[in-house]
Amino acid sequence: MCQQDPPDECSTDADTSSPTKQATGSEEQLPIEPNSDQNSPSNSASSSPPVSCTQRVIAFYWEQEFLLLVIAAILLARAYPPLGATYLAPDITATWLAVCFIFVMAGLGLKTEEFSKALQRVYFNGFVQMFNFGVVSSIIYGLSRALEAGNILGQDLADGMVVCASLPMTINMVLVLTKSSGGDEAAAIFNAAFGNLIGVFLSPVLILGYLGVTGDIDLFEVFYKLALRVVVPVIVGQILQKKSKTVVEFVKKHKHYFKQAQQYCLVFIVYTVFCKTFEEESQSSIGDIFLMIAFQFLFLMSLMVLAWYTLGVLFRDEPTLRVMGLFGCTHKTVAMGVPLINAIYGDDPAVGSYTLPLLIWHPMQLVVGTILAPRLSAYVDRERERLGWADATIETGSGEYVNDNENHGDEEQPTSYDGSRLISHQTEK
Repeated sequence: MCQQDPPDECSTDADTSSPTKQATGSEEQLPIEPNSDQNSPSNSASSSPPVSCTQRVIAFYWEQEFLLLVIAAILLARAYPPLGATYLAPDITATWLAVCFIFVMAGLGLKTEEFSKALQRVYFNGFVQMFNFGVVSSIIYGLSRALEAGNILGQDLADGMVVCASLPMTINMVLVLTKSSGGDEAAAIFNAAFGNLIGVFLSPVLILGYLGVTGDIDLFEVFYKLALRVVVPVIVGQILQKKSKTVVEFVKKHKHYFKQAQQYCLVFIVYTVFCKTFEEESQSSIGDIFLMIAFQFLFLMSLMVLAWYTLGVLFRDEPTLRVMGLFGCTHKTVAMGVPLINAIYGDDPAVGSYTLPLLIWHPMQLVVGTILAPRLSAYVDRERERLGWADATIETGSGEYVNDNENHGDEEQPTSYDGSRLISHQTEK
């Protein structure tokens, strides 16, 4: 089953956690001797002991670690707000140290060289970015204003929905779901990386443009702090990636620990954010929050339907691009979103309400994507057959044909992007 998007959008995903363990775990496993009887499928199937209840609980925890930690952090924040709001010095530890660390790792993980592989897809890439940033945010802005005007939802939560809609897509989650659904992986890599890169600059502009600059916000100070907390750390990460092989190798060697560190930094930011919110006694009621959950689900599904049919009109004979676009057009990143919100609204007592819609949208998009993945994969197979790709023979832009019939199974093989279609030497099951 597809896992949740990790905090590490360092891969980048500065986007959140153990959820990607399944996606990356194969790289960390010890090699298995092919001739070992001990590892043969028949022996392992017959001799493996039944999975205990404790093992199932532990497995569930690792699969959903980030979500469970966020829930625990919110409950702890509610139990004793002053700890995270005052005593842990959140203005230094969360607002500066944690945020800067996350964006340095984001810079280290942003693979800008991937951009050249998909530049020939300007029309498709432009559509995905425009939909993700422009269409989603404008629709959610209009709907949230209507909910606020009708006294259906509080202003802080309505503003939080706009903040969520103005963020870029996830990286790991988009890539994992695209791959498991038979979509175009090269396009996913490009759009996720490029979206997060421009999101550092574009998301604050959209947020402040929609919500306005209130008396509590000094516009110059906001962009000055964003530059110090977000842009500079990303640039530092990129410089380290290009100039310091020692740092890159060290991060690669201890990749798992850095991912965990990013995840815990995110959880810590969420914890301090809600400590401040509970200390200030937010005006949002429990009923408002449940209403907002329902509306977030309704809006996510509606936007996915709109993206799917629009992609079907514009890219009718490009099933792999259509699948990738479905996720790329509607996903929003927690890993970059939470620190970005904290960087803009760190001193605002309503920052918890601005963050909550994103914390709801994020697991929703994972659950919906996981349910849709096998159906989308079957759709891609049907379209390949309709288009004459039934034998996995794909026509490239140069007139060449590539057959990947012989590659079945779960082993990931290299992919290439030729400017016309993704040539993937892997058959998704």
